[in-house]
Amino acid sequence: MQKEQNLGTRLSSRTTVPAITSATSPFRSHHRSNLANCETLASMAPEKMTEYERQRLENIRRNEEMMAALRIQSKLSQLSAATQQKKDEEKSYRRSGKKRIEPETPIVVRRSLRARGLPPDASTAKGLQYDETEIKDHVKLEVNKQPERWHPKSSGPISMSEAYSSDHSDKPLIQRILGLSEDGVNPCVQPLDLGSLSLEPDNVARLMPGRILALQFSPSNHSHIIASGNTFGEIAFWDVDSGHEEGGGLYLYRPFSSPVSGIVFQPNTPSKVYTSCYSGLIRLMDAEKEVFDMIHSAEYGIFSLAQRPGSDKCVTFGDGSGTLSVFDESMGKFANSWSVHENKINSIDYNLVNPHLVATSSTDRTACIWDLRKIVKDKPKPLKIANHKRSVQSAYFSPSGSCLATTSLGNRISFFSGDNYEEEHMMYHFHETGRWLSTFKGIWGWDDSYVFIGNMKKKLDVVCATSKKVVKTLTSENMTAIPCRFAKHPSEVGMIAGATSGGQVYLWTSSS
Repeated sequence: MQKEQNLGTRLSSRTTVPAITSATSPFRSHHRSNLANCETLASMAPEKMTEYERQRLENIRRNEEMMAALRIQSKLSQLSAATQQKKDEEKSYRRSGKKRIEPETPIVVRRSLRARGLPPDASTAKGLQYDETEIKDHVKLEVNKQPERWHPKSSGPISMSEAYSSDHSDKPLIQRILGLSEDGVNPCVQPLDLGSLSLEPDNVARLMPGRILALQFSPSNHSHIIASGNTFGEIAFWDVDSGHEEGGGLYLYRPFSSPVSGIVFQPNTPSKVYTSCYSGLIRLMDAEKEVFDMIHSAEYGIFSLAQRPGSDKCVTFGDGSGTLSVFDESMGKFANSWSVHENKINSIDYNLVNPHLVATSSTDRTACIWDLRKIVKDKPKPLKIANHKRSVQSAYFSPSGSCLATTSLGNRISFFSGDNYEEEHMMYHFHETGRWLSTFKGIWGWDDSYVFIGNMKKKLDVVCATSKKVVKTLTSENMTAIPCRFAKHPSEVGMIAGATSGGQVYLWTSSS
């Protein structure tokens, strides 16, 4: 008798802890079932209920009253509605929908004789006999009936309307791009206040599907148009100032069938945009003619694209064999070509102060600086060669041209300075992306002070070129993915865009 009383006391003491989480548990239906059982027990005669059962019912009633007083259920409903509204308001590309074509003849479901309750057919006991010619003709007919997905042509021009895949008109974008010619660019160099940089919810958009490999701002003082290219051969434009228009200012084209490797706006004629892809094609998007014109088809894949300052009709590209080529569009032929690396060229950058100097980075683990005035075709000799332990993804000159910054897969950022770039400083920065993320490429800001590069924790690191350290890490709850590729606005200090491997672009701006 004493043991039963002690056991009842222990059970009673265990039930004094309120089960507050039961109201928010995913098994609420199970909780309601228990509550119904408790009500059934409460309706039983008092003499049939034990002290443990009465205490349990009291705890459940107390918890339900506490939940009602806190209004948890109403708050959960409000939070769910707010989350859904935020999701609906997010900027994202929209493809033009195509209606599903219903078959003219009804679909007949095949059923065996046994399933239909019929006796076996003696004529088909040895199997059905078909004429081979009839089968081939039938298969060809069925294949021809299937709708084919549109693929860009590998040669010749493609109209912008043919390559356009969004569900709204692209006329507003074309008018804005044509207006860039009258805008011009006047670089404004002023100190950057890192504390003033922020990421607003309206400055986040998903431009396209897949990984973004190329990102570029249009050369303009007042317009904010961002162009990007992905792994599916698509090029997207984001007119940031036209977010109120249909489609949120997003426009999607597909001029290639392989990954886009480069996008370059002509500085003096921004209505013309050079684009390249991994399959070795270079197309010139002409907004005035509304066409993606084919200007060159290379033997090897093209992995980098650039334009020498002051040479609007010439475009420089690096291919998979390590060859650096300058193609003259007006003449329709090569101006120069040199074999400068043993593997593909990942980046090309001209020195803005000394345009005869060009920097290249390669998968052969080197970054080189070349003097185009002294380079020879047979055995080109670099002005500077920087060896790395792993593939070098980028090599960019600072705005003044006095320093070169490289980013390699060995989790290193290197700085080269001096009269002949002989002074080398290396710092560790973790950016081991793996196969699902685009490789990191650090870019310079608006002066020689900072280099901007992604952070594997969905952040943006600012590296000081003087101390060779990360002096600021930009974070925001609006940045939900890892930024890998970056571009800066040519004239607005503090405006920098970061692209992810999911097609998103985050636009950081300065409040100062």
